[in-house]
Amino acid sequence: MPRFRFFILLLLLLPSLAWAQRPGAAPRPGPGPAKPAAKGTPVELLKGAGELVGITTPEGVKIRKVLGNVGFKQGDTFLYCDSAYQYLDRNEIEAFSNVRVVQNDTVTITGDKGYYNGNLRTARMVGNVVMRDPRMTLTTPTLNYDLNRKTATYFETGHLTDPQNTLDSQQGFYDTNSKVFVFKRDVHLVSIDAQNQRTDLNNDTLTYNTISKIAYFDGPTRIRGQQGNLYAEKGNYNTVTRVSNFQKSAKIDTPNYLLGGDRLVYDEGRLYGEAAGHVTLVSKKDNITLRGDFGRHWRGLGRTKLYGGRPVVRNISGKDTLYMAADTLLSVESRPGTPNVRQVLYAYPKARIFKANLQGRCDSLTYDRQDSIIYLNRDPVLWQARTQMVADSMQIRQKRGKIDQMRLYANSFVINQDTLLNFNQMKGRNIMAYFREGQIGRIDVLGNAESIAYALDGDTVVTGLNKGVSATMTLRFADNKLQRITMLVNPDANFIPLHEIKEPDTRLKGFRWRDTERPTRRQVLGKQFDDRPPRKPIRKKKPVRAKRPAKKTTRGAPSAAPRKPPAPATPKPPAPVKPAARP
Repeated sequence: MPRFRFFILLLLLLPSLAWAQRPGAAPRPGPGPAKPAAKGTPVELLKGAGELVGITTPEGVKIRKVLGNVGFKQGDTFLYCDSAYQYLDRNEIEAFSNVRVVQNDTVTITGDKGYYNGNLRTARMVGNVVMRDPRMTLTTPTLNYDLNRKTATYFETGHLTDPQNTLDSQQGFYDTNSKVFVFKRDVHLVSIDAQNQRTDLNNDTLTYNTISKIAYFDGPTRIRGQQGNLYAEKGNYNTVTRVSNFQKSAKIDTPNYLLGGDRLVYDEGRLYGEAAGHVTLVSKKDNITLRGDFGRHWRGLGRTKLYGGRPVVRNISGKDTLYMAADTLLSVESRPGTPNVRQVLYAYPKARIFKANLQGRCDSLTYDRQDSIIYLNRDPVLWQARTQMVADSMQIRQKRGKIDQMRLYANSFVINQDTLLNFNQMKGRNIMAYFREGQIGRIDVLGNAESIAYALDGDTVVTGLNKGVSATMTLRFADNKLQRITMLVNPDANFIPLHEIKEPDTRLKGFRWRDTERPTRRQVLGKQFDDRPPRKPIRKKKPVRAKRPAKKTTRGAPSAAPRKPPAPATPKPPAPVKPAARP
């Protein structure tokens, strides 16, 4: 009988033994590294407190009052203060005076007063709050810290410092895992480089990586430096290399000019920048604007290069505007430390000029902005009203924004078309053209002068042809029409009557009328200064359906019955259908 009882007891214990030996059974706790406490873990009071008092409120809330050398622990988080209230039922702590929260020996937060929620693992610090980690220090009146996510948030003024920068804002968020700060409202970043030069950045939203030291912004942002100011609405700024990468509405503003584009990369250390998309360079002193698709700027050399999309120069002087275009534009400005550098603009190749009373083309030109002189090189051609000028090289001299002189050097040839479309011609070694109120007043031909001029009777009838040769010659004009020719030094002239004029007599050697090459306003301005009004979209007209004619009816007569569809075909011939009666 005892053996039977023992056998029954063994059968009852077998399931329990099997459960204890199954693979999924939890192992016994052993020694190992401390892990962050889970939500709800009770906060542990450390030994060494000066005084401990237990209180129970009339509502039944259990409070532990701790005074002197107070310390608490929850997982990898420690809280120290001079005195505290510990709410045992709610697992919360209210700390006072010299409050310090330390997490994982990397993040330390101090303040005058603190609130710690052990269930949510959140801390709120109030009064002279200072947060430190190995890369930065943050000070603010109040701070909320989530110990699970390791993120800090403040909603009052905050001040961040690291070895190279200081940053202020009204609101902020810091992720201690990624070491990334997000600042909002009245953001001000101050960066000091190795040369002790200061750069200020202001905007309303900024993301700052404390590891890479790169600030990212989205919204109107201004950067002020020793060599000029930058503006953009999106991009980033490296506070170590001082390289700005702007993505929207980017501008560089200096005392002498303004450079802008859709995208801009600028290196403050090298004083070098690159721009792309709607690039614009504005000279503040002489009201000159350059536009192109791409641009490169050497601030230290005082040079800016525009190319792509046929860049254009616009020079506004009073009511008159001069446009110049080429494949490449190079502007030379004053550079830091040398304010008296002569300002020059180079345009090459395929340079074109357009003005209301002047058009021209050449392979390359140089514009001396200080003396207002334009030098044209390599096959230059100029047109003024019905006058064409060519030479090996030319100069356009301006005074008070208006053309004052044109100088033609070597193989000079001038053609003037009269009211009857005849070609008056003059050629020589060098030619000087003088202007008055935007029109040619006098032309001096210097050296080997030759001329052909048609004699007109009342600007309507040709009476003959004057041909002349001399060492020098002067031609007078009025209203862009040739009035008088004066030949000086060994003159030789003859008049050919109309009936004796032959074709060879009508052309000087080298004659070439190139009016088809004359650039138009649209050709010169291109897309850079497209002032045409936007086209309105053409709406497609819907097809109008033809109206069916109304059926005529007689008063009092019933309308005709609608016709029925014919019956389907059958092997038998269909019966005749009687038409409906008409009214």
